[in-house]
Amino acid sequence: MKRFPSIKKNTEFSTVYKKGRSLSCDLLVMYILENGLDENRLGISVSKRVGNSVVRHGISRKMREIFRLNNANLKTGFDIVTVIRMPAKDAEYRRLNDAYMRLAGRHNLIAESDEKNQESK
Repeated sequence: MKRFPSIKKNTEFSTVYKKGRSLSCDLLVMYILENGLDENRLGISVSKRVGNSVVRHGISRKMREIFRLNNANLKTGFDIVTVIRMPAKDAEYRRLNDAYMRLAGRHNLIAESDEKNQESK
């Protein structure tokens, strides 16, 4: 099984927080930073204030799946850190997906060919 491209080390998270750009919405805060690799990596941060471990891991699983399904539509070579906010624990999958893609679009991460396909619809 192929390894999931994720950010795990605290130093990597700190680098993205300090040097990256951030945008937010009511459910998420998204930090991005170019990583010089040929793939995107995802880091997820969920505070204990959001809920117990079952709730936090459920949201993390949803975010990994959203990243996996949408990664082909994004430009490559970025570290993406998503910070989950409190209202996300009650949000449905579709709303989380919309928030993630909206923030990716505001960060200009959506690949060019995908933007042209959306305009023609």
